[in-house]
Amino acid sequence: MESISVKILVVDDDIAIANLISRFLKQKQYQVELANDGKTAREIFNYFRPDLVILDINLPDTLGYNLCQEMQNNNDVFILMLTSRTDVEDKKKGFLIGADDYLTKPFDLEELEFRVQAILRRRRLVKSENLNIIELGDLFINPHTREVKLKDENLIFTTLEFDLLYFLARNPNKVWRRDDLIANVWQNNYMGDNRIVDVHIGQIRRKIEIYPNNPQYITTIRGVGYKFNYIEET
Repeated sequence: MESISVKILVVDDDIAIANLISRFLKQKQYQVELANDGKTAREIFNYFRPDLVILDINLPDTLGYNLCQEMQNNNDVFILMLTSRTDVEDKKKGFLIGADDYLTKPFDLEELEFRVQAILRRRRLVKSENLNIIELGDLFINPHTREVKLKDENLIFTTLEFDLLYFLARNPNKVWRRDDLIANVWQNNYMGDNRIVDVHIGQIRRKIEIYPNNPQYITTIRGVGYKFNYIEET
């Protein structure tokens, strides 16, 4: 993905920081728009259709969490959360609603660039003959439309949740360590705690399992990792 073709929306209520990030990214040949509040961010998002949103959590008229969820529900967009909050629960909340990465203020512009490049290297949907529709029991996964259905009911997944579910489902009955899943789904670009895999597995289970605490599709192999079980139709 050439930087000249990548569109980035910067959302931060600190005008100085927003302008600094915008100027820096433009020097790197990205197309950049910026917003200082949620209302403006929504308007720009709808017509600009960015590939990546750099999103502050604390905005004057909304929380970045809310914007992240709205954007993820309407477009397969990458989200880099930008925040002064360092609490683990805040980061966990961001990942649960679909954020791809977190950067804590104050930050170095070179680190920002590295994280942007790392996020954009991910390929959520590579056109390939190997991307087949998966039907296992009552579960239907379409990688081309990124749809997931359970008993013909449409389920809403964040992009990371879909990527992780599809990877596991297309490699059934194999045990995967957390680091292996990060290497394949995040493609070695994630620099945080590998326990983030547990967060996403938990979210997926709540959506596809009848009994999330006693899952039939994705099971935990204690001390190792996770396995997607092939469910034969009866």
